Amino acid sequence: MADRAVVKFSSEDCGICHKMSFYDQKVAAELGLGFIDVKMQDTATYRQYRKILLTQYPNKSEMGWPTYLVCVHPDGAFQILGEVKGGHPKGEFRSRLQAILDSCAP
Repeated sequence: MADRAVVKFSSEDCGICHKMSFYDQKVAAELGLGFIDVKMQDTATYRQYRKILLTQYPNKSEMGWPTYLVCVHPDGAFQILGEVKGGHPKGEFRSRLQAILDSCAP
């Protein structure tokens, strides 16, 4: 697992989430990021990554569908680097992730 990963919070009954799934993981891999798909209906996985989501959205009211959080060490003492909310065309999604990575470059 890469030390930087995109954690996708989505719902199985969200059409935009489904549409994004055709390329979101591939774009993350192209940028050298790991990818963790957290469907809200998958309680075990959601429970594992809930702390990340609640750090960014304590009451979940501002989150989008889907919500992508770019994190360092998502399986440990995580740090959220940035987010992409909602559905975007593939090129724009890549640009938004790249902008987060650029903003964190040393």
